Amino acid sequence: MTADHFPWLTAIVLLPLVASLLIPVLPDKNGKQLRWYALGVGLADFALTCYAFWKHYDPSSATFQLAESYSWVPQLGLNWAVSVDGISAPLVLLAGFVTTLSIFAAWQVDRKPRLFYFLLLVLYSAQIGVFVAQDILLLFIMWEIELVPVYLLVSIWGGQRRRYAATKFLLYTAAASIFILVAGLAMGLYGGTDITFNMAELGLKDYPLTLELLLYAGLLIAFGVKLAIFPLHTWLPDAHGEASAPVSMILAGVLLKMGGYGLIRLNLELLPEAHIYFAPILAVLGVVNIIYGAFNSFAQSNMKRRLAYSSISHMGFVLLGIASFTDVGISGAMLQMLSHGLIAAALFFLAGVTYDRTHTLAMEEMGGIGKAMPKVFALFTAASMASLALPGMSGFVSEISVFVGVATSDVYGSTFRTVTVILAAIGLILTPVYLLSMLRQVFYGVTVPPSCDISGASVAAVGTQEVVCFGTNCVLPADAVFSDAKPREVFIAACFLVLTIGIGFYPKLATQMYDAKTVAVNAGLNQSYSQIAQRNPQIYAKSLLPRFSRPEAAPVVGVIE
Repeated sequence: MTADHFPWLTAIVLLPLVASLLIPVLPDKNGKQLRWYALGVGLADFALTCYAFWKHYDPSSATFQLAESYSWVPQLGLNWAVSVDGISAPLVLLAGFVTTLSIFAAWQVDRKPRLFYFLLLVLYSAQIGVFVAQDILLLFIMWEIELVPVYLLVSIWGGQRRRYAATKFLLYTAAASIFILVAGLAMGLYGGTDITFNMAELGLKDYPLTLELLLYAGLLIAFGVKLAIFPLHTWLPDAHGEASAPVSMILAGVLLKMGGYGLIRLNLELLPEAHIYFAPILAVLGVVNIIYGAFNSFAQSNMKRRLAYSSISHMGFVLLGIASFTDVGISGAMLQMLSHGLIAAALFFLAGVTYDRTHTLAMEEMGGIGKAMPKVFALFTAASMASLALPGMSGFVSEISVFVGVATSDVYGSTFRTVTVILAAIGLILTPVYLLSMLRQVFYGVTVPPSCDISGASVAAVGTQEVVCFGTNCVLPADAVFSDAKPREVFIAACFLVLTIGIGFYPKLATQMYDAKTVAVNAGLNQSYSQIAQRNPQIYAKSLLPRFSRPEAAPVVGVIE
């Protein structure tokens, strides 16, 4: 078999899954060999992905590449069909990068390590499968497989309310994913006897507008839950607040991006006419996410819940970019997903590092540890600067692209654009407030020292004193010394920050992978605009929906002017 015909994507998807099946039989008593094995599998799969994309992926092409299709269940029309394009390829790389570093971050897991690393590798395989699936039923299957490892990882290795958070996550995401199945079946069965679930072929079908609107609404709910769109977001703060740091890294860095990917891949690309009607709703929801998430983040005293609401706020920019109808706006939405994946994973990792030392997530109980842990403080500060969109960081490029895309869109009225940009800018003002106040509280706030009451601790002369905890050690307050970041922890955080800064100074590092595709997707939207405007130029005359200014259409004045 030649390299050109090697099933690269199938190998990338199945390698972690097959490797996970060997974990139960590997000889290991204390989990040390298991973690090296899991890390090796993650590195091998990520290296295989990088090699396949470097040699066989052409970023200048907007078509699907590395395509593979095998008949799986022919009676149902289900095929193992996988491929990548400019929308999926960057997210596959992001998933491999974040998940591999998450495995490295889980170095101290000593409770049921076989099950823990088994679940991480299964999750690795499933999330890659979501991004490369070209068959909508295959996408649904991978989407469902991904839910099980996350549920178990949160419910077994989470905090005190882990079962509640895991159950809430499962109920929200499993119930919403039903809409993917229903929409996929409806699109596949529509149009006669030729049943197909291939996304490229589904995009060629001409659906009635009513059906298209219903399909769009259902998929918006399904992907909106995963993207944490208000009011479908409430599972996210609970899941982040209770999940361990490696799981939070994957939740924020990869799983949220599945929602944005689904909106672009299915809603935007396959249902363009329905998108014309729903796009202003997405813009409004994006603004609500930005402001609501920022205000709620500022109100949190739990560090991870503050970061979780920050993620909700940042996902609002993804919605705005998708709703912008401009090349730069959609490009900004893609870059925001990549940027936030790197930054959020770094922040949640560093939150875990801090928790290992203090055994608390309450920020008012952490004050004063900055002098004892200068490396952690420096890394946390750098990641926070990236999150608040400091120039020179990837967050700045992505958010400014979204702003420019919305402000220059010619399908919205000037008043709608102005109000949207101003309200979204409020989120930018609030972001430094809640992030910098978090840094002050955690590292330099004047409060009681972090402590916990450990009954029966094996420390001499404990008496009635509280025992200070950091990592797995418990000592008397007088002997407490908070250890700074270790080389492994510095390396993990640096990997995220180097990419964040690199994209900030040279955005083409990321944008060149998907620009051709986003331009093609937006061109398809513009073609749909023209067709609708020609059929009914007055359709938006009395609504908040986009207006059209085409030479062949009569002038339209909307109430948003």
